[in-house]
Amino acid sequence: MDRFDEIGAFAAVADARSFTQGARRLGVSSAQVSKLVAKLENRLGARLLNRTTRDVSLTDTGRAYLERARVLLEDFEALETSVRDETGPKGLLKISAPMSFGASQLTPALLDFASAYPEVSLDVSSTDRMVNLVEDGFDVGVRIGVLADSSLIARKLAPVRLVTCAAPAYLQRAGTPLTPQDLMGHEAIIDTNASDPLVWRFSSDNDSHDVRVHGRLRFAGADACVAAAVRGIGITRSPAFSAAQDLREGRLVPLLCAYEPEQIYVHAVYPHGRHLAAKVRAFVDFLARRYAGEPEWHQGWGGRAEA
Repeated sequence: MDRFDEIGAFAAVADARSFTQGARRLGVSSAQVSKLVAKLENRLGARLLNRTTRDVSLTDTGRAYLERARVLLEDFEALETSVRDETGPKGLLKISAPMSFGASQLTPALLDFASAYPEVSLDVSSTDRMVNLVEDGFDVGVRIGVLADSSLIARKLAPVRLVTCAAPAYLQRAGTPLTPQDLMGHEAIIDTNASDPLVWRFSSDNDSHDVRVHGRLRFAGADACVAAAVRGIGITRSPAFSAAQDLREGRLVPLLCAYEPEQIYVHAVYPHGRHLAAKVRAFVDFLARRYAGEPEWHQGWGGRAEA
């Protein structure tokens, strides 16, 4: 078992390229991780890691050793997980989720999941920062939009429309844009979490329309943008789940529906592994059932006809 601890510490440091981050992933101290790696190198009589003040990297010997060691670690984890899973999902499930979606949509689902699986404990972190699931020790993540990390397994859960909208009072005062180009004469409320916040992309008849918008309010999050739009300050573009209630109750009006961009998607993502833990499988399957069909955030406000 000591040898597995040494190999696990070495793999964590190699993946994180840092003793501190590797220790955080394992939930132990940096000193303990450093001691385990040193013991492994001493026992093998070989240097596995190059250490500098700024970085940690694999030696050629370390790279070859890590490749073989991963097989042992995965087999050992699969063995323990299969035994634990014989009695059903249990244990701590660490989840990473985007803040706006987590607050408005995911929290009720999490509470229902907790009720359905009383032997699973949840540790949920909500942030709009893109986290590294492996380095930060998460079992599963909920992500929205294009997935850039191909090292993760992704399961598509639900579509999300991007809705351009404004309050009736703003439209009465400033006029209603009828084409994407009309937005250049309007006050935009900008979500800086977007990949290119100042350029709003629309599409129609297989053509794309890129419009550079401007506005004095910028927020890192859709909920604040929607709140500002409800106050009549300008036009915003939001995922439907953030604006749906205000659209249903008439506080916001959908705009440029004929030019909506392609839908983005909510995904459940988790690291590759030979054996998927029962708690992760149960959670992903639960969300897939929860969001099957047309999601509720697309219902009750229409908006397909041109405003």
